[in-house]
Amino acid sequence: MIIRTLETTPPGATHWSTRDMARASGLSRMAIHRIWHTFGLQPHRSETFKLSNDSLLIEKIRDIVGLI
Repeated sequence: MIIRTLETTPPGATHWSTRDMARASGLSRMAIHRIWHTFGLQPHRSETFKLSNDSLLIEKIRDIVGLI
């Protein structure tokens, strides 16, 4: 599970949540939370930039940039 947390992402997301990992691994959310806490894992905090996989991303960027 630790390798899965660090090296993969769930379909349609940029990082694992405790709920997603619980569903994928068959463990409870609290078990995932305890394991992540023990090993200092925080998948929602990333040191690298991750591009969103939102299918409307380009349109949203154009809307925002157009406001400037």
